[in-house]
Amino acid sequence: MNKVVIVTGASRGIGRDIVKQLAREGNIVIANYNKSENEAIKLKEELRNESINIEIYKADVSKRIEVKEMVKFVIDRFKKIDVLINNAGISEFKVFTEETDEDWNRIINTNLYSVFCTTQEVLENMIHNKKGCIINISSIWGIVGASCETIYSVSKAGIDALTKSLAKEMGPSNIRINSIAPGIIDTNMNERLTENELCNIKEEIPLGKIGKTIDIVRCIEWLIKDEFTTGQVISIDGGWIIT
Repeated sequence: MNKVVIVTGASRGIGRDIVKQLAREGNIVIANYNKSENEAIKLKEELRNESINIEIYKADVSKRIEVKEMVKFVIDRFKKIDVLINNAGISEFKVFTEETDEDWNRIINTNLYSVFCTTQEVLENMIHNKKGCIINISSIWGIVGASCETIYSVSKAGIDALTKSLAKEMGPSNIRINSIAPGIIDTNMNERLTENELCNIKEEIPLGKIGKTIDIVRCIEWLIKDEFTTGQVISIDGGWIIT
């Protein structure tokens, strides 16, 4: 594809596999991380062993100044940004009456404000170039809500609303903006679930299985190549959302 791609929250889970696949296809990939430096270095070394080079960049995407510096680095070095994948996110399992202002600020800033901020910062370049693709990683909980994950659900619903609104605004500039709303995917975000809980979830999913990161990656590859899809929230969940 030979595009310049920024992936936020790229050192682990879905983000890590997005980086690997897009880099293997010949794209210039900037893998953003914040706290997981060791994982980011390991990712870079793993791809280097395949004779593939990526850039890793430390930035807290909930902080405007650090996002500005990252975007400036990418444009100064590669002259453009073709694709932004807003993947950074955190979750927390807690009953609503025990949630604190600190919980709200931490989750909303990391999951939602980061998308607002990073998207704003890359759009100037995309609007100038009259093209661009932004993919936001949301969640089915942003669509239907999750018990004991209220703030997380709010943050993901906000991402979907931003996606739809901004797709209308940026359409005339040939910039496509979509959300992917995964169901349960086999990543470390679900480590708190017991084997019995996972079995119960599988029984609720029409396809009877947990998703893999490759399922998300394949959709991302399609959205990057596609030229006529925008403003969509695409659920990749084995049919869980329709039960």
